[in-house]
Amino acid sequence: LPAPGPTAIESRVAAPIPQLSVIIPARNEALNLPQLIAEIETALAAVTPFEIIVVDDGSSDDSVSVLDGLRRDRPYLQLVRHDRSGGQSAAIHSGVRRARASIVCMLDGDGQNPPAELPKLAAPLLRDTTGRLGLVAGQRVGRQDTWSKKLASRFANGLRSALLQDGTRDTGCGLKAFRRDAFLDLPYFNHMHRFLPALFKRDGWRIELVDVSHRPRQAGRSNYSNLQRALVGAIDLFGVMWLIRRSKKAQPVAGDQEDT
Repeated sequence: LPAPGPTAIESRVAAPIPQLSVIIPARNEALNLPQLIAEIETALAAVTPFEIIVVDDGSSDDSVSVLDGLRRDRPYLQLVRHDRSGGQSAAIHSGVRRARASIVCMLDGDGQNPPAELPKLAAPLLRDTTGRLGLVAGQRVGRQDTWSKKLASRFANGLRSALLQDGTRDTGCGLKAFRRDAFLDLPYFNHMHRFLPALFKRDGWRIELVDVSHRPRQAGRSNYSNLQRALVGAIDLFGVMWLIRRSKKAQPVAGDQEDT
């Protein structure tokens, strides 16, 4: 009998460590994922090796079967499945934990974040020599959404910026790149993905902001309403303010050694 082939875990361990991990949180995006993954492959052709991790957040459509088909000839495409919907922050957290690269990019699964922007986000982190750059966050220009969604976002962003002083006008943009270890050191809570600039700054990391393009949704519909975003956003905003006020301020002095 022929020797059994390697298991999925063995193949993953044997594969070269990627230079970049791309996380896609997705729920019921079966119609958008094939095109999105193809565009990521094109955008990152010069970044070798890379991996793409799609986190299926309890989809009820054909997302899993679509992804299984795409994975057959893409060893760099990984699938993480939630048994139920846990929300976008939970999906991102699961994806980052699975990631093997030290630098992680993320973008939404609805296709509104153009993958062509990924190199622009990853480049500052890949060439950083200071070790202090933790996050590169996209800020949408020419946003392609309904007027009600843009109005609600503008109000929420203005309030957040005034209270947190995080220096960005658009934390809702799904295009971000960051250091994996720094992200996993952040306090985890539901909806934390909306406050990443403030949380990275809280931990002493430097952040950069990059203008990125935006495009209309091609298929499917949004999983969240403006009212849902507003209700959870108000509660989380005060929670993040509390975290920032109680952050550790003192840092070890370089060169000091522990007492023996």
